[in-house]
Amino acid sequence: MYPLKFENIFKSVVWGGEKIAPFKGVETEQHNIGESWELSGVKGDESVVANGVLAGKTISELTAEYKGRLLGEKVYAETGEEFPLLIKFIDARDDLSIQVHPDDELAAVRHDGSKGKTEMWYVVQADEKAHLMSGLTKEISPEEYAEKVENNTITEVLHDYDVKAGDVFFLPAGRIHSIGTGCFIAEIQQTSNITYRIYDFGRTGLDGKPRELHTELSKAAIDYTVLPDYKTAYEHKPNQENEIVDCEYFTTSLYEIDQPVSKDMEGLDSFMIVICMEGQGELTDDKGNTVSLRQGETVLLPACTKAFTLTPEGKMKALTSYIR
Repeated sequence: MYPLKFENIFKSVVWGGEKIAPFKGVETEQHNIGESWELSGVKGDESVVANGVLAGKTISELTAEYKGRLLGEKVYAETGEEFPLLIKFIDARDDLSIQVHPDDELAAVRHDGSKGKTEMWYVVQADEKAHLMSGLTKEISPEEYAEKVENNTITEVLHDYDVKAGDVFFLPAGRIHSIGTGCFIAEIQQTSNITYRIYDFGRTGLDGKPRELHTELSKAAIDYTVLPDYKTAYEHKPNQENEIVDCEYFTTSLYEIDQPVSKDMEGLDSFMIVICMEGQGELTDDKGNTVSLRQGETVLLPACTKAFTLTPEGKMKALTSYIR
């Protein structure tokens, strides 16, 4: 196997902006692209290989055929043939609804064995007044939560952050959150599409009626723990791996490089995702397979890869993610 690239999956939505296609260097007639699904095993939206002899195959066909060679033996034993991570770019021209996602245990009970949704955000670009919400500012009970949704004061107990490029937020299942106007982010998450809408600022849907809220479903899904800060601090050491999030579902690192940097994958027993956030260059694996890599592109390295090298043309930023 070799480093895999995938066809674009663009999602036009009412709140979507116009940043994703130019960021990726792609010409398209599509507008209001709110999401680009960079790597997806979600049924109905499965990524399709764009390069090499496997071009045209879906990620699900690859996991079924290559199993542990692609995913890693331990990952395959835990997740089966469903690709376990979903990678997106999200461009919010307007505030998204305030949401929460169930954890694995609750999702399995309520949604026929489905996985929960833990995720993370890396802010790619941010407009002058870009903001997002993450976490509670004070302790409230489930009953108080429902009251605040009913009387339109739930935002008063949520951390509202002004954001800039490079900010990172880790969002374990159960943490209330919302992407705000002006945010362009990269999102790494469990493969799950289960979302409970908590609050939508009183907006109506296309039918003119208020959008459905999942107040009762959310009650048991919310983690009511209060933390002093929900933004993730991390180091910016040049030309080496900077780990920014490490959880049971993914380990994500940032590389800010101006010279070749290599990563040893032996012993990881996991695939590796590489997302180019800025600049361009090449990625070469231990077998000598080389692919170009430019801003906005995502590459999947199979678990059978033993090592890879990123070689920038000038400066490059890249995120990597795997399952520890």
